[in-house]
Amino acid sequence: MENFSNPGLLPAGLSDLLPPDAGFEASVTERLIDACHARGYERVKPPLMEFEDSLLSGTGAAMDRQVFRLMDPVSQRMMGLRADITPQIARIAASRLKSAPRPLRLCYAGQVLRVRGDQIRPERQFAQIGAELIGSAAPAADAEIIAMAADAVGYIGVTGVSIDLALPSLVSAILGDRAEGPVIRPLREALDHKDTGALDDLAKQLGDDLTNTLKRLVLAAGPADDTLAAVDAIDLPPAAAAEWAGLKAIVEQVRRMAPDLTLTIDPVEHRGFEYHGGVTFTLYAAGVRGELGSGGRYLAGNGAGNGGTEGEPATGFTLFTDTLLRALPRPATGRRLFVPAGTDRARLDALRAEGWITVSGLEDASDPAAEAARLHCGHWLKDGQPVAAED
Repeated sequence: MENFSNPGLLPAGLSDLLPPDAGFEASVTERLIDACHARGYERVKPPLMEFEDSLLSGTGAAMDRQVFRLMDPVSQRMMGLRADITPQIARIAASRLKSAPRPLRLCYAGQVLRVRGDQIRPERQFAQIGAELIGSAAPAADAEIIAMAADAVGYIGVTGVSIDLALPSLVSAILGDRAEGPVIRPLREALDHKDTGALDDLAKQLGDDLTNTLKRLVLAAGPADDTLAAVDAIDLPPAAAAEWAGLKAIVEQVRRMAPDLTLTIDPVEHRGFEYHGGVTFTLYAAGVRGELGSGGRYLAGNGAGNGGTEGEPATGFTLFTDTLLRALPRPATGRRLFVPAGTDRARLDALRAEGWITVSGLEDASDPAAEAARLHCGHWLKDGQPVAAED
C-alpha cells in the first residue's frame, strides 16, 4: 500500500528538479532564448493561466482535453492552466500585438501542465522554449524557423541533430471529399503505424487506386532526397501536388540556410501536431531518446482577438528541456570553491569575478579540505589561493 502521507510523494507525471539539474535547465533555457534573440525574436511572457474561453479559442481548441480547469474566486469564471504556450502566443499576436509590423518574431520560455502524459512523454509538467514567426506564408519563413531550431540546439552543444519533415495536410488533399466518414479513423491509424496491410484491408472503401497511392506514400518515408524522388513519381491530384510543391520549396531553402543539416521526410505523419497544417517538423539527436522539439505551420489568432477571422499564417517551434538535458553532458562542478569563515569580502568579490562559485563557511572548520569535499566543492581557499580539495 502506498503511503500517501509521505511528503516526498508527488502526483504521477510530476517531479522535483534538483541540483545541479535545476540550475542546468535554467542555463540552457537562457542560452536558447539568447540564440533566438540574436535572430530578431523578441521575448514575451504569457500568464500561467487564463480564462477558459480565451485559452481554448483558436489554435488553443486543439488542447481542450489536456487543460486543467479551476474556478477563479474573483471573477467566478472558469480558468485553465496552459497545456501549451504556442496558442497563447497566437492570442497575443492577434490582440495585444495586432498592430505590430509583420512578420512578427516572438520567443518564449515557461512551464506547461497537462492532464495526462503519453508513452513518449509521460511527464505532465515540463518546460517549453520556442519561437514563432507570424504573418508570413512564404517558404522562407518555414525555412528560417527550421534552420533556427537546429542552430539553437547546436548552440547549446547538442550534436547529431536531424529534422524529420512531415506534411499532415497531404493525405487530406489526396482524399478530397472523402476526408470525412467512418473510414478516416482506421485509415489514420494505419498511416500512423505505417501498416500497409491495414491499408489493404481498407481497399474496398478507398478504392484500389487511392489505396496504392497511400501505400506508396508510406513506403516513401526516409532520407529527404529519396522521399522527394519517390513522391515526385506519384501522380498526385492538383491540391496535393500544390502541398507537395510547398514542402519541396521549403527543403530547398533549408538546404541553402543549413547545408549540413540532416533531413528526412515522412509524407503521412500527423501525430502530435494538434493544431498544425502545412509543413511540420520534429527534431532528433543521434543516440538521444525522445524528441528534442517540434513545430510547423498553423493559423495564429482567435475569434475575439482577430476580428472573427480564421487567423494569419504562422510557423514556429517548441523545444523540450527534459529531452535536451538528456542530450547534453552534465555540468561540471569543479568551479565550486569553499572559503573559510571570515574571508575578506573584497577577496570573495575578486574570486567570483574570476569565475569561482564561492561557498562560505559559517564556522571555523578544523579540516577545510574535508569540509570542501563534504559540500561538493572541488577546491578550497588555502592561504588566499584556491587549491584542489584533495591536495
